Amino acid sequence: MVCDRFQDVSSLFLDLNMSETLTSRKVVHPMEKFQRQVQSLVKRNIVKPEDSIWKIALLFGDEWSHWKRELEDFDFSTKDPISDLVAVESWEEE
Repeated sequence: MVCDRFQDVSSLFLDLNMSETLTSRKVVHPMEKFQRQVQSLVKRNIVKPEDSIWKIALLFGDEWSHWKRELEDFDFSTKDPISDLVAVESWEEE
């Protein structure tokens, strides 16, 4: 009887702990991940902040058409400087 209660309480604690872990995780916007990749390119001096966004097109290869559409959805042009992309603080869609 005591053993059953312990298992129930233990199970409840695990469920609560798991739900707390799941709710505390942050879902990262795909553009934030892309932004981090671009920041890494700048940090490694592969591109400069004043370079146009189009300079990263070749580096993203087959994925570029997807990222170009995403950038356009956020009103970016391939002629915009990379510094504008890196400076975005929030990728919340309106």
